[in-house]
Amino acid sequence: MNSEVIEILTPRYGIAWYPWAVQYFFMIAISYSALLLTVPGLLMGKRQYQALARVALLVTVSCTLVGPVALLADLHQPLRFWHFYANLTPWSWMWLGSLLLPLYLILVVAYAWLAWRPAMQLQAQGDGWIARLSGWISLGAWQAPRWMLVMCGLGALLMSFGIMLYTGAEVAIVKARPLWNTYWLPVMFVLTGIVAAAGLVMVINRLMTGNDEEVNAQSLKVVFSTMVLAALVAALWVAEGLTGFSASVEQAFASLQGNPEWRAVAIYGLLVGVVLTLTVVLMLRQHRYLRHAWIAGLLAVHIGWTFRWMVLMEVQTVAKNTAGYYQYVLEMGSSGLLGILGTFGLWLAALLIIDILVPWKRDFQAGTH
Repeated sequence: MNSEVIEILTPRYGIAWYPWAVQYFFMIAISYSALLLTVPGLLMGKRQYQALARVALLVTVSCTLVGPVALLADLHQPLRFWHFYANLTPWSWMWLGSLLLPLYLILVVAYAWLAWRPAMQLQAQGDGWIARLSGWISLGAWQAPRWMLVMCGLGALLMSFGIMLYTGAEVAIVKARPLWNTYWLPVMFVLTGIVAAAGLVMVINRLMTGNDEEVNAQSLKVVFSTMVLAALVAALWVAEGLTGFSASVEQAFASLQGNPEWRAVAIYGLLVGVVLTLTVVLMLRQHRYLRHAWIAGLLAVHIGWTFRWMVLMEVQTVAKNTAGYYQYVLEMGSSGLLGILGTFGLWLAALLIIDILVPWKRDFQAGTH
């Protein structure tokens, strides 16, 4: 009896997204999430939330300026970004994002400029080069009506919802990756972004504003409620896989079956989430711990970044055409560790430049009509 052996070779494709993508998804999620935190104090004018809004606006602007830089770097050839505008592809989420992102950036900057402008006008009355620069940036002594601030803020919010949708959808539509192909993924991107944004607000509050305990308490409440929602979403995703309700989630479970590394990742994520939630509860119940909220803030930022690393990078190590896993080793160069550190360094530089030039800690209502 003759037998034939048929050897099937499948090519191994390199990863499509590098750590630059993680940095972009992380920065832009913090940007639109921190923007949401400015709404009560700045757009709605509630004084008890103005301190939170001041820190959140600083976080929003700094991350909005740096996020697109990481996105351009992830294009591998940054100067080819113009191809998005030269070729109309409205069925592509990336193409839609290329339209939304510049509009979002412009509206966020305009929103912050109008919010900070009265304080900059006061600063322009002093002496020195910063005062002169403030006069140039504020474009004179005329008073901007409040409706301009509200319109720019609402426009930025509208664009932010588009950013939430496109950043989640461009990953979730990839059917070749069952771990991505779920409508819960965009929701988790938003929820973990809100957690990270509130965490970063607490860290900045500790380092740059004197550690306002009211800001910490408000941020901790945001983290707690969002973590509860994230836990619910995660439970629903798991339930869909266990009950067979979603074929893609079933396939995702099957692709990870018997892998100890992914099991360890799942356990680690669960433990970190529980630790953060319990820490937040302790700090809210025992107000003497509010001054240490930056610790919970760091943990919240860690969760937001790690979630994106696992989703965008580690999922790419799961073989699409064969069983098994590819090994990804973080490079030391610009497409690896240096790129990650460089992005955070650029964000820190933007943060410090704004802090030097803009009197962002002053009351928003000063000089506003």
